Amino acid sequence: MKTKMKGMRAILLALLAVFSLSAVTAGAQAQAGAQPLHTVSVIVFPGGFNWPIWIAQEKGYFAKGGIDVKLTPTPNSVFQLTGLIDGKFDIGITAIDNVIAYMEGQGEAKTESKPDLIVFMGGDNGFLNIVTVPDVKTYADLKGKTVSVDALTTGYAFVLFDMLKRKGLKKGDYQVEKAGGVLARWDAIKAQKHAATLLITPFDILAKAAGLNVLQYAIDVYGNYQGLVASARREWAAKNPKLVEAYIRGTVQGVDFLRDPKNKDEAIAILRKNLPQMTEQVAAQSYVAMSGPKGFTPKAALNVAGVRKVLELRSEYGEPKKKMTDPLKYYDAKYYKAAMK
Repeated sequence: MKTKMKGMRAILLALLAVFSLSAVTAGAQAQAGAQPLHTVSVIVFPGGFNWPIWIAQEKGYFAKGGIDVKLTPTPNSVFQLTGLIDGKFDIGITAIDNVIAYMEGQGEAKTESKPDLIVFMGGDNGFLNIVTVPDVKTYADLKGKTVSVDALTTGYAFVLFDMLKRKGLKKGDYQVEKAGGVLARWDAIKAQKHAATLLITPFDILAKAAGLNVLQYAIDVYGNYQGLVASARREWAAKNPKLVEAYIRGTVQGVDFLRDPKNKDEAIAILRKNLPQMTEQVAAQSYVAMSGPKGFTPKAALNVAGVRKVLELRSEYGEPKKKMTDPLKYYDAKYYKAAMK
């Protein structure tokens, strides 16, 4: 009898557990139904410069704004920009030089749709640095050798050409090869397929650990340079202002969290969660570099002086030749202003 009672009790407890789980699930679904998250597709270059985005995802900053950010890594700038312009993605986190190039008819590839992009938020100074193979220790050592870029006419290629020119190397003094996005270029320089390339922090930290050389940092040359920005099609942004504003607020909260020293350990944990191959030492060095004065721009604001430097380089090296002087031509500030109220 006791055995039978125990069996009945076990069945009853199991049923109660099922009903309880069903109630919780139903409650969660009801809550989700009351406040559904809007999916926002964002195409990014893979790397640690997505740190504020990862923080915003982990800490629920985007979710609080009603959006679910889905990241897609891009192999190169052509895939990213053509996909963004042709409506395959909502937002692109890209070099502002890419946006300017396609808007001014100097893009690397043709697009199905006419480019009509806006920038709605800043990000960083590019974290750009020239990395070379072990036997190339000076700019002069690059003469007659091959350097690699993502694309020849967009992105950060002009920064590389200009930094080489400042050290006395003209285009004919070296060869240039298109090697893809930063991850592809990192793999290539690590395998010593090219003599030099332009990388982005934290790849410079990895490069030093691998015995490669860092010749110079672009920010030390220019003082101001606008690197990554958030961009979208003008039409999509106009139809979805609340999604744009939610993305801005979430990212800004991510930057604020990263720059606050008391969050260091948690921020590093989030970085390593997304880049599990990164060692604790490299992660700690990345934190110092990317959270400090030369790191992510406070509040992800646009650096107008930095955009002006981008325009100077594009005016000098872009084809067909155009004189570009207005740093605010490509920036629609209303979304950032609304998000920061």
